[in-house]
Amino acid sequence: LTIIEETVRLVKELRDEEIKISELPSDDKKTFELLQRGDTTGVFQLEGEGMRHYLKDLVPTEFEDIVAMISLYRPGTLETGMVPKYIARKHRKEKIIYLHPKLEPILKKTYGIMLYQEQLMEIARELAGFTFSEADTLRKAVGKKIKSLLFEQEENMVKGMVRNGIEPNKAKEIWRWFEPFARYGFNRSHAVCYALIGYRTAYLKAHYPEEFMAALFNSELGDIERIAFLVNEAKMAGVEILPPDINASVVIFAPEGKRIRFGVLAIKNVGEQITRNIIDERVRGGPFQSFTEFLSRIHHKDLNKKSLESLIKTGCFDSLGVERRQALENMEEILRYNTLVKKENGA
Repeated sequence: LTIIEETVRLVKELRDEEIKISELPSDDKKTFELLQRGDTTGVFQLEGEGMRHYLKDLVPTEFEDIVAMISLYRPGTLETGMVPKYIARKHRKEKIIYLHPKLEPILKKTYGIMLYQEQLMEIARELAGFTFSEADTLRKAVGKKIKSLLFEQEENMVKGMVRNGIEPNKAKEIWRWFEPFARYGFNRSHAVCYALIGYRTAYLKAHYPEEFMAALFNSELGDIERIAFLVNEAKMAGVEILPPDINASVVIFAPEGKRIRFGVLAIKNVGEQITRNIIDERVRGGPFQSFTEFLSRIHHKDLNKKSLESLIKTGCFDSLGVERRQALENMEEILRYNTLVKKENGA
């Protein structure tokens, strides 16, 4: 939600476009193309490697596919092979057979697979005449695998189906569906909420990749390894990441045209206080004209050997003509000069 909010803010600030996140079209072609490619790094609930693989196989074409994939990509469903079965049925590679005509309207959207707890409850009501309360008791019994309660529910369910004209053997066969369901049955209303957030993040990534990726980077500022991973992902997606620059970077990652500029705060060993001090001084006194001027103007206690080395190694001073190796070899002299400047300024 923070990433969505930050992306919307950046789009407004940089493009002067107002995004009404609750009014996004649910059938956006560009969004589904992104999902079909498995380009889902940063997309809520859909970014895992296994999920990306299945999205490419599924080729989602509607919102319902996202709801289903979020429900399917769980330990129980993966163990029982439900994901490839669902994909095969979507692409009509496997025949869909309904054990009873009344099951079709309940299971049609999931290609004949009972996937959601709500479907289980609806089957109990439609085929066995259960009340809402009785259907919920059944859901709990199946979900929690309470043997005594399950046995009681099996009797009630089978008797109810027989009373409604379903043959005893067919009724027992339908009941047998319910037992493995305990391993993977998911709450549909929960999945829809997840899918909605997932779809919205995918939409923003598809239409505003620079702003979205900047927001994503900034949500992970404290995790250097994750940042490195995201930089590679952005490059593969065609979004250029500009290196940190002492006169161009701001505190955090920020879009710069069709590219994203590395934020100073994301550099290892460079803390928030010194970062803000550098940016504030640049805003107040203008761009730094040379490395010596930088050292003369920044008097913060956190400008030390570690932070200076990190700034130099990442190329922050390249635009000022600083040769990285030379600067690192002369670090002791640089530190002596900076210490002298700090004393003169009472820092």
